[in-house]
Amino acid sequence: MTTLAGLLCDAADGRFPPSDGGWVRVPPWRAGVGAVLAFTGFAVLAVDGPLPRQVDGFGGAHDPRLITALAGPDGWIDSLDALLVARGTGGPPALRARNDLADHPRAAFARAVRDDVRVLGRADGDDVAVLGRGIAGLAELSMEVPAGRRGGAGRALVRDALTCVPDGEVVVAAVAPGNAASLRALLAAGFVPIGSSQLFRRAPAP
Repeated sequence: MTTLAGLLCDAADGRFPPSDGGWVRVPPWRAGVGAVLAFTGFAVLAVDGPLPRQVDGFGGAHDPRLITALAGPDGWIDSLDALLVARGTGGPPALRARNDLADHPRAAFARAVRDDVRVLGRADGDDVAVLGRGIAGLAELSMEVPAGRRGGAGRALVRDALTCVPDGEVVVAAVAPGNAASLRALLAAGFVPIGSSQLFRRAPAP
């Protein structure tokens, strides 16, 4: 049985699904959250229920009409993100729990779509790294540094966050392509792009 976690871990090792326009369907990894993911020429739909449109792995999976139909007229649709992977480095954690940053927007968003969320940072300052069980149940990282500290601080924060994940464990990060600051920081810290992802939630039934 194909699993999304397996596909992502394979991609982290450079083994990608065939780029033949195919696609597979897998169960959602979190109740209430669906997703459409794409690799080169291949797509994965983590959805429940019937599919409202034709799907293909040559870009059709990210047709805006598909995600709109899946989410429904009152559903929530996240941005279409670049999907990147790295591996935890383990060792003594370079960051500590920062419960005082628990209400940070990054943390609030993570709790809505991930499980086992941890809010991390240094002993002081406003740099925040958020780790949780996200896409496919894998460790997922998001982070933010104040605008005035950009220019290397983001890269250092990402590298420090990876020390909080066991050595060798796959870590994913989803970032909007327009968020160039975060994208540059992730790439500089060793993350590599493997595809794209878009989350959605249907509105609760009345």
